[in-house]
Amino acid sequence: MINYIWAGMLLIGLVYAALNGTMSEVTEGVFTGAKEAVAICIGLISVLTFWLGLMKVAETAGILKQLAKLVHPLARRVFPEVPKDHPAMGYILSNLTANVFGLGNAATPMGIKAMEELKRLNGGKDEASRSMITLLALNTACLTLVPTTVISIRMSYESEAPTDIVSTTIFASGCAMIGAICIDRFFYYLRSRKERSS
Repeated sequence: MINYIWAGMLLIGLVYAALNGTMSEVTEGVFTGAKEAVAICIGLISVLTFWLGLMKVAETAGILKQLAKLVHPLARRVFPEVPKDHPAMGYILSNLTANVFGLGNAATPMGIKAMEELKRLNGGKDEASRSMITLLALNTACLTLVPTTVISIRMSYESEAPTDIVSTTIFASGCAMIGAICIDRFFYYLRSRKERSS
């Protein structure tokens, strides 16, 4: 469905540009955007490599394991369906840790592995379980302590203070995470109530 939406938007934009006689500006915008995208990607590679390397050092040193142990009691309350010491919990904690450090690209493979394990726990059903919905909500709106990607983009555009957004990001992402958990719990409560009454 998303492919059709994007294709439709692209087609509407091209038809509108042709009717307005601004096709040359659209063409220039496409090439300028492509050039900037490559420059941003190269800038992001250096920062992501640094942070991923730092995460690997933290993993080898056992810091991530200690952090996972610290967060585990809270994670057990957020994901009560996941059995203790199940592989899914390890992937969930790794995914959330990567998101906390602003490493969305590193979090994605761990999130996929967590979803695979949660699907096995759900008996391979196509319908998402409570834990799968919660993980999706937290992965989308997770607390971010270090917005690595955004800082990298600001640095590539020669911002005078690229880290000025850290405190705002922590506050905004914290509010988003609390909101996501509250909405997740609210709809779970509604669904449970509906199932009990039927």
